[in-house]
Amino acid sequence: MKAIQYDHSIRPYTTFKVDARSAQYVSVDSLSSLKEALQYRPNGAIRILGGGSNMLWRKNYPGRTIHINLKGIEKVAETDTQVSVKVQAGENWHEFVLWALKNDLGGIENLALIPGSVGAAPIQNIGAYGVELKEVMEECTFLQKDTLTERVLSVADCQLNYRDSIFKNELKGKGVVTSVQFRLAKSPHPLHTSYGALENQLQGRPRTIQSVAEAVIRIRQNKLPDPKQIGNCGSFFKNPILSLSRFEALQKKHPQLPSYPSKTGVKVPAAWLIDQLGFKGVRRGDAGVHPKQALVLVNHGNATGAEIWALAEDIQKAVHAQFGIALEPEVTCY
Repeated sequence: MKAIQYDHSIRPYTTFKVDARSAQYVSVDSLSSLKEALQYRPNGAIRILGGGSNMLWRKNYPGRTIHINLKGIEKVAETDTQVSVKVQAGENWHEFVLWALKNDLGGIENLALIPGSVGAAPIQNIGAYGVELKEVMEECTFLQKDTLTERVLSVADCQLNYRDSIFKNELKGKGVVTSVQFRLAKSPHPLHTSYGALENQLQGRPRTIQSVAEAVIRIRQNKLPDPKQIGNCGSFFKNPILSLSRFEALQKKHPQLPSYPSKTGVKVPAAWLIDQLGFKGVRRGDAGVHPKQALVLVNHGNATGAEIWALAEDIQKAVHAQFGIALEPEVTCY
């Protein structure tokens, strides 16, 4: 385990770039150092930090922050059509997508440029442009904090739903995802290109895993701000899923309300709801809403987590008052 840092700012490690502090901070790059770091006393308060792309720190933290920097990508099984790849939790997600493309392996090209670490992917059940993680994930390894033993969890065990998983519920705070295993496809690759924006980007272009990834990157760069340029966590709120009857009742009041099919109902874009209420481009001090994408809250420089959260709460209240919908944060707010 590397040296413990005290009263340490987490600003460099999170994409929101808020200057909250942790009483203790330690980076771990091996399973043994992770186990050592988890044995924290006296109060045992531990927070796990991966890529820092999906969390908002609203205040300083009195415990120990453990930064997961486990590295490694390994092919563990292979057939004529597929390869199973085990990836350590500290690997950067987009770098893993690029590795897959370089090795001519398909399945995750639609998930290009999603920020964060591989270890966070099953926690969030990341998804984009017609593909969700659970379609390519085989299993993950979870280190339990109380026993310091590893469990292998299947996709079914992980209870993956829309931006949700067992790690946000039953296993929340009980351990750490240390690695994830994926099932990637050899050529000829099955492609997922029916998503509207992606289909438009690919018009007249050859359809390969490389061209799909490049199209996704162009869409994301045009639609979402770069965290290196301005602090943000991408989409701040989940898109609400309504029952068909509730959606139809709401659409009568708001005929322009867009929607997308969902396995559990009708998905309504949260960005549209927020935009209708005039929040796009709003700025309160250094906390704001991005002028191009109402779903993205931003830190213009020195906003605190509390200031960003106050703006998020105002958006929630306004959406509920106007549409009767309770927006849920996609970002984990501490």
